[in-house]
Amino acid sequence: MAPDVSTEECFRLARAMTLKNAAADLPHGGGKIVICGDPRMPQEKKKQMLRALASALRYGEEYIFAPDMGTDELCMACIKDEIGRVVGLPCGIGGIPLDEVGATGWGLAQATEVALQYCNFELKDARVVVQGFGAVGRHAARFLTQRGATLVGAADSEGTVHDPDGLDVDTLIRLKKEGKSVLDYPGGKKLDSNAVITIPCDIWIPAARPDVINESNVHLLNTKLIIEGANIPITENAEKILYEAGIRYVPDFIANAGGVICAAAEYQGANQCTAFGSIEEKVRKNTAQVLETAKTEGILPREAAVQLAVKRVKQAMTYRRWSLFSSAPGFV
Repeated sequence: MAPDVSTEECFRLARAMTLKNAAADLPHGGGKIVICGDPRMPQEKKKQMLRALASALRYGEEYIFAPDMGTDELCMACIKDEIGRVVGLPCGIGGIPLDEVGATGWGLAQATEVALQYCNFELKDARVVVQGFGAVGRHAARFLTQRGATLVGAADSEGTVHDPDGLDVDTLIRLKKEGKSVLDYPGGKKLDSNAVITIPCDIWIPAARPDVINESNVHLLNTKLIIEGANIPITENAEKILYEAGIRYVPDFIANAGGVICAAAEYQGANQCTAFGSIEEKVRKNTAQVLETAKTEGILPREAAVQLAVKRVKQAMTYRRWSLFSSAPGFV
């Protein structure tokens, strides 16, 4: 949910979800819904909108709702009450609240640890910058700092806070839970939102909207490793520039699959412990496979990731009477 979403963005996100589910070996296809609206609208109005959306897809049983940017477990509870076909629910009604427990952020931490095996520095004392200190970004920062990293920059829609000596993650999380901005952090240097791209760091994590890094600003990045927490946060041409500059990156649908893996586990009746174990296993395995293929074959990490996902989609389609790829050769 955002005021400026588009059908094109929805299409691109749905494609990313297809690749993500396939790469994670989940028994689901891929889809996405975008809602044009301010996620900070009055709660009652938001509930009405979500209930109307759920009703519109009441008989579209192939689609399983789950939270994404602008929605949370309370939103999913409304959909549960309306049609029942949803994951990412509050604990009180038997769900695993993805945003509360940090499923995607947990996966990003796993991807980071594996990616560091292909870098010349360690996680301890590594400087981390998070662009988009929301449900995904804040948990990624929490898990990484617990492992010895130092958060030196964080940004949300209102601005950026930077401190080369380190920011207190717990304080930032508390501020966000109170509905405040990272700019309310008591200390650090306050900058505009775009300045988060220029902060020197070892690990840079985009965890907000698509295309935040493109050909016009990719040269401003001063980092060694990028872990893509958001969906399609970097344009393909910008990723090529990063690769040629020697900056490693883990593609979105490999690194940020923790949320959908957790959602699938919840749908199958698993608990949080089982879900987190599955995230760790799948994300670490896929990250290693993608980066190793990219290294040995001399191709972009995204190319290696797409190869992996499409191979698994095609394999799954061989078990069906008809083949998606015979009618849609332009999938990739």
